[in-house]
Amino acid sequence: MSMSKLEQQGRREFLKTSATAAAVTVAPGVMLHTMAANAAPRSEAVTDKVRWGMLIDANKCADGCNDCVNACDKENGLDLVNMPEGADEGLWERQRPRWIRQVKLKDNLSGKVTNLPMMCQHCEKPPCVDVCPTGASFRRADGIVMVDRHICIGCRYCMMACPYKARSFIHAEVAEKLTHAPRGKGCVESCNLCVHRLDNGQATTACQEACQHQAIVFGDLNDPDSAVTQALKKYPSVQIRADLKLNTGVRYSNI
Repeated sequence: MSMSKLEQQGRREFLKTSATAAAVTVAPGVMLHTMAANAAPRSEAVTDKVRWGMLIDANKCADGCNDCVNACDKENGLDLVNMPEGADEGLWERQRPRWIRQVKLKDNLSGKVTNLPMMCQHCEKPPCVDVCPTGASFRRADGIVMVDRHICIGCRYCMMACPYKARSFIHAEVAEKLTHAPRGKGCVESCNLCVHRLDNGQATTACQEACQHQAIVFGDLNDPDSAVTQALKKYPSVQIRADLKLNTGVRYSNI
């Protein structure tokens, strides 16, 4: 029996409401992720008219603050992974998957210590893409560097090639994962600038939203009016390992 127009409208409203609900378990080990009410899936192909990137002000990164790391873990399901029974806690913390790491830089001349988050730098010319034998590591037209888990063979060449140590390898089976961030044993993964958000009409990353000190400015580097472009014009910035001439999408100020 076909549905009436009223029934169809009610069903559409129900589905719309369901899409904005909190994350729920839809199957063992799989959770449905929350979507913003005003988010809309991408309807056009990605182009190079946009280049996503961010500016991080190291002066605003407070010592001991891990808000961006915790937000990234929660956003991508990394917090669902538990330390294996009997494992060494120190070794686990060093080897567990991390898409953002908090690092400290010390100036040998002045002794100044700078704290900053380190993630995939989303290079214009990514070394990880150059060495990948299967094409699993790739760069989108909008500047986001990603890993296709369907064709990643776990060779880890990309991890060796990355000068920022920004990639992690999944050593064990993943019991729980989010639908928008599938993860599996034997694959490499790294920061993707919350691509699931960008492809659904949003324009912020989880780390930017979580930063209480407003140290992270994210946006379109090709848009002269975007917040990140204006910030780059206003404040001097640097690339990590600028000598490699990779033209990174992530820049830092005050380091």
